[in-house]
Amino acid sequence: MSAVSDPVSDYLAQLRNGQQAGHTYVDIPASKLKRAMTQILLEKGYVKNYLNIEDGKQGLLRVYLKYDEYGLPVIRELERVSKPGRREYADADNLPRVRNGLGIAILSTSRGVMSDKEARRFNVGGEVLAKVF
Repeated sequence: MSAVSDPVSDYLAQLRNGQQAGHTYVDIPASKLKRAMTQILLEKGYVKNYLNIEDGKQGLLRVYLKYDEYGLPVIRELERVSKPGRREYADADNLPRVRNGLGIAILSTSRGVMSDKEARRFNVGGEVLAKVF
């Protein structure tokens, strides 16, 4: 098995592909960063729930996907912002707004992984990992 060069992009792609295929859940190799991102998606109402499954290795993250009453995915867009070849940072004064506040940006800050709204409240900046709408 080959190593993944960008685990965040892989995580977002697996969520996107699972929703397009209409799956109830997706199993993703776990990491602290992926758990933190999933927790933010859960708090903001983009996923139903998630479980940590121990498999004797790094573990799995089972993310239960959320759909609206018409069967359409709740997450309309997942966009990777900061990439390994080109990192994107935002200071506290210039945090991104996704769809004029309707979506969220997920940031990795010195205080941990958080949404753009929390980063504004704590007045911190950081690396912009992804945008979700």
